[in-house]
Amino acid sequence: MRSYAIGDIHGHLDLLLAAHDRIAADKAACGDPDAPVIPLGDLVDRGPDSAGVIRTLREGVAAGKPWLVLKGNHDRLFERFLTAPDWRDPHLREDISYLHPAIGGAETLMSYGLFRPTSFHARRVREDALAAVPEADLAFLAARPLTHERGAALFAHAGIRPGVPLDAQEEQDLVWIREPFLSDTRDHGPLVIHGHTAIPEPTHYRNRVNIDSRAAYGGPLTAIVIEGRDVWVLDKGGRRPLTPL
Repeated sequence: MRSYAIGDIHGHLDLLLAAHDRIAADKAACGDPDAPVIPLGDLVDRGPDSAGVIRTLREGVAAGKPWLVLKGNHDRLFERFLTAPDWRDPHLREDISYLHPAIGGAETLMSYGLFRPTSFHARRVREDALAAVPEADLAFLAARPLTHERGAALFAHAGIRPGVPLDAQEEQDLVWIREPFLSDTRDHGPLVIHGHTAIPEPTHYRNRVNIDSRAAYGGPLTAIVIEGRDVWVLDKGGRRPLTPL
């Protein structure tokens, strides 16, 4: 059972298109055009073309491509900034809003044609953004699933709460968790494929695989193929085994 996954995109449409090219080449070599492709969320923020990323994935899903796009914490922040102005992410400090430079929301809004917004005019920014962002984009983000299980792998943006049954996992953990997930070495059952925590290169930790290779900060965008519990990184030259530590 073959699946593909793509790490945190963060508004880099050029990197996303290149990742899809690498996946297409591997699918052609395997003769498996219908194997699912699972972007792990964080489609938006920090990069230059979040609007293009959402449009590309939304239109591909609508056209029947086998893409299953998950929701990340940044995708939820963007959608809720526009649709639920009184909502606050419990993970963020009170002084950090969607427009804080650490989040990168301003870059997302700029990709929809807004001038660089600031937190001093949040209400006006929201009004302008609601006029600029297609309703179809917001609906697409709101409808993204949090997990997908296929074969021996479980896909989630940030990871899971160790020791909690998979059907009892909470949304806040699935989009935000780091510890105690990152340091937990127990077998989670399925191999957890995740992003969210940026690291220099994709790494296989035996019970989980982190593929957030810092595309948000100038790094590459990782695409992998999973067969059972075996994982390969897709480079320009083809497959490279991702050996467990």
